[in-house]
Amino acid sequence: MNMDRPVAASPVTARPLALANWLFAVAGFVFVMVVVGGITRLTESGLSITRWDLVTGTLPPLSTAQWESEFALYRQTTEYIEVNGPAGMDLAQFKLIYFWEWFHRFLARMVGLAFFLPLAWFWVKKAIPEGYKPRLVALFLLGASQGALGWYMVQSGLVGRTDVSHFRLAAHLLTALFILAGLIWTALDLRQHARGNLTPATMRSFALPVSLILFVQLLLGAWVAGLNAGYITTEWPLMADKAYPAGAVDWSGGAWSTLTNDPFLIHWMHRWFAFIAAAAIIMLAIRVKPLDRRAGIALHATIGTQILLGIATVMSGMNITLAVLHQAVGALVVASLAWGAHVLGRAR
Repeated sequence: MNMDRPVAASPVTARPLALANWLFAVAGFVFVMVVVGGITRLTESGLSITRWDLVTGTLPPLSTAQWESEFALYRQTTEYIEVNGPAGMDLAQFKLIYFWEWFHRFLARMVGLAFFLPLAWFWVKKAIPEGYKPRLVALFLLGASQGALGWYMVQSGLVGRTDVSHFRLAAHLLTALFILAGLIWTALDLRQHARGNLTPATMRSFALPVSLILFVQLLLGAWVAGLNAGYITTEWPLMADKAYPAGAVDWSGGAWSTLTNDPFLIHWMHRWFAFIAAAAIIMLAIRVKPLDRRAGIALHATIGTQILLGIATVMSGMNITLAVLHQAVGALVVASLAWGAHVLGRAR
């Protein structure tokens, strides 16, 4: 996203505005992917498909025999043996969780096509401005790697665990959000290019630490999801009737292990670090608003809504609608931050 050198003059066939609109559409598609990914996690659907079939997996099972075969594979997983099997899961219940994982993977394939096919068309038509091809290729390759990273995440939960690794889940989610930010940043650069500003925006010094603070908060949120830490309490602002649940946090495994694996501590850090992240984003919004009022409002609105949704999700006992909205608005916070940082980094 950070390109310091000016972009050379573009050929007369360049269509930066069309490219920008296309990238915004792909960003919208990625946003939907993030939301569906949240539903997949919250419905415990992620381990229902035990194979990664890039082509043949495009279609769901179409016959009773195919469904029975998929269910037989799932019955070999630790999640089924220890959780869903004893609970009496039948084929109808399996079909429900299978749908969300299949739909998530199907959308991933559609996002890949929605990026690759127009990119190839713009490339052949010489519609890509000078200097943007490497960035677009990098975004495509990063998106393609998400499939492998998603399968790497799923593999961690098939044997010996009832959930995927929260570290791999965090890597999968944060990569998706980085791609979302990269798409928006590049689209905004191209929109500026169409207006005659040929110098891409740069990440200014104030926006960078804000981005890093938000990264930490998103990482903690991904760990909360991966460890099911959102379910450990419905209290707010207290936890276990205390400001800090000292008795519930287990430090016996060492400081690093506790900081990265203890669900009570990670939940506590996520709920309070949120206010540090909010303060940083509000400070950024104050700087952005005189330059672009809409971007400033977007930053204020998304972070405020996200804080309220986080509190409501905890107090509701992880109501799935609120929890999905919390992840969705989290993605909008990332999008708003990319927009605001871009406003600050534009050449004037």
